[in-house]
Amino acid sequence: MKISFFSTQPYDKHFFSTYNDSFGFQLEFFETQLNAQTVSLVENADAVCVFVNDRVDAAVIEQLAARNVRIIALRCAGFNNVDLEAARINNIHVCRVPAYSPEAVAEHTAAMVLTLNRKTHKAYNRVREQNFSLNGLLGFDLHGKTVGVIGTGNIGASFCRIMKGFGCRVIAFDVIANREVEASGVEYLPVIEVLQQSDIVSLHCPLNDQTKHIINSSTLAMMKKGAMLINTSRGGLIDTPAVIAALKKGQLGYLGIDVYEQEEKLFFRDLSADIIEDDTIQRLMSFPNVLVTAHQAFFTSEALTQIALVTLQNIQELATKSNLSSKAALLV
Repeated sequence: MKISFFSTQPYDKHFFSTYNDSFGFQLEFFETQLNAQTVSLVENADAVCVFVNDRVDAAVIEQLAARNVRIIALRCAGFNNVDLEAARINNIHVCRVPAYSPEAVAEHTAAMVLTLNRKTHKAYNRVREQNFSLNGLLGFDLHGKTVGVIGTGNIGASFCRIMKGFGCRVIAFDVIANREVEASGVEYLPVIEVLQQSDIVSLHCPLNDQTKHIINSSTLAMMKKGAMLINTSRGGLIDTPAVIAALKKGQLGYLGIDVYEQEEKLFFRDLSADIIEDDTIQRLMSFPNVLVTAHQAFFTSEALTQIALVTLQNIQELATKSNLSSKAALLV
């Protein structure tokens, strides 16, 4: 059985090749993203394996079906970039990895909170230049602060536990309350109240029609003046121009993002020698109170191991028409 991988990096090749020994698939790796212009690269493949910025819309799915592809395997939790109805119509199964390592993303979220607050990135650069001044590095105690978590699935629940450990009051919003999270002392409130009461707001919800631009000019105005906003979920949750306006006015005090709405043109690439034409990301990076990382929250050895194993297992079980394992998720 042949699998064509798109948007691959050296670490993808390493982990999938390492764990493929027990499966025996034929693996083909492409660095390019999957889209309408690159789908022609798929030849004699039974499955394609895609990542967060691959575009698997109806046009691409029709071409995959014409090439006898029967499985689209996402090596990530989100699936907003796949047209599930088109996959169903074309009799293509879609699977994902819903819980590879929620701790990886939650811990990176906490690291962004701490970095923005205590300015460790700036302190590190200062000391290397023999500047031992503390001016401009003032932070605040996390203990006793109110942290609002929007989305309490596996990652959001893990982040709640971390922030409870810091002694924070944790409040949350989700369509369905997580009873285990609630039992730990997290209070569920309407999203407006979460925004109004929180010193720190962290986004952990999926991107869909209901959540797109959930952070916009109206919701930003509801937040405490000077609050911190963290997004390690999907870039489309944030209306970036509205966030920039809030930063300029001082309504938003800190911003940490590991995802960006237009990231497919930037992230996972070395552009250090290029002129970046995206004025929005350049403006964001010009703020001293903004921290940007390039979609690395998932990037731990434990997470990559689980992603490889579960993805390969998903494909094997779909190919043999057996029931999916408890960690797998069949979408279509």
